[in-house]
Amino acid sequence: MLDLTGKVALVTGASRGIGAAIARRLAAQGAAVVAAARGTNAEANVADIVLKGGKAEAVSLDVTDSPAVEAVVKDALARHGRIDILVNNAGIARDQLMMRMKREDWDAVIATNLTAAYSCTQAVLRPMLKQRGGRIITISSVVGQMGNAGQVNYAASKAGLIGMAKALAREVASRGITVNVVAPGMIDTDMTRALTGATSETWAQQIPLGRLGTPDDVANTVCFLASDEAAYITGQVIAVNGGMYT
Repeated sequence: MLDLTGKVALVTGASRGIGAAIARRLAAQGAAVVAAARGTNAEANVADIVLKGGKAEAVSLDVTDSPAVEAVVKDALARHGRIDILVNNAGIARDQLMMRMKREDWDAVIATNLTAAYSCTQAVLRPMLKQRGGRIITISSVVGQMGNAGQVNYAASKAGLIGMAKALAREVASRGITVNVVAPGMIDTDMTRALTGATSETWAQQIPLGRLGTPDDVANTVCFLASDEAAYITGQVIAVNGGMYT
């Protein structure tokens, strides 16, 4: 069993869906989880983790606010003494065909999905370098690999995360820090549940395994990459998509 006892993890977008599942899985394996989300959104998930015997705390964070990101990291370091794992999960989608896409929708998606990951990663790098170790795991998307009509902003942001991780992996490998990307396919979350049954069935037909993934499918992969068992894996994109894109 993967053992993260004594590790401290910061997870963004940890209030629901994939982020909530990641926070729960890391805590279940012994990590102390700092669950970040807007407002009080992560509190219910944290309460559930604590009820089950895990260690977790909720923090309010708008990941597009760089000073707020730095403050959250500083506070976590003051209370825990270290940050071992960063999971860049926070993200939004504002879909529209390119011809009709408003500049503010492009800017909002890039700011939340890509620039915020830069801010969070930069904030934890110094303590990880001092520790001579750490795990940085970023959640991208199959859309960042294969594209999807009506999602040029989302695809650009998710592809950017892949390039950022591959470059950073080369920068920090000598200090024992690994940097990897998990690229989920069609996952059963609030967003996909909003689709009609027919649309969900259409997506499932495109997936060789014949089903949508679950948040736990993604969380399990993140947990592995955060563990000592994945110490020799860096600069990689791990697809969790049921064979949808290879």
